[in-house]
Amino acid sequence: MSGKRKRKGLNAGTVSIVFIVLVFVAVMSIQIYKLKEKDKTLAEREQNLQEQLADETERAEEIEELNQHMQSIDFIREWAHKLGIISDDEIIFKENDE
Repeated sequence: MSGKRKRKGLNAGTVSIVFIVLVFVAVMSIQIYKLKEKDKTLAEREQNLQEQLADETERAEEIEELNQHMQSIDFIREWAHKLGIISDDEIIFKENDE
């Protein structure tokens, strides 16, 4: 033999490196898949929360309008008529504190 080695197929080192690379690629593929699924789930959740926020904002505006209406004299008259405290032909006067 003239100092050169003849190669016969793959040696143990090359097989080990190829195996490690394949395992690494498999693990990374699984992690990418899981992250994509998690991203999809979080996007759906974000959409639901955006819809809830819009609904609650609308509801808050309705409550504010109702609150303003309840502060008005018309609301008080409506309830006084419904409760029978005053009738339609009565006139309400406010006493002066003078």
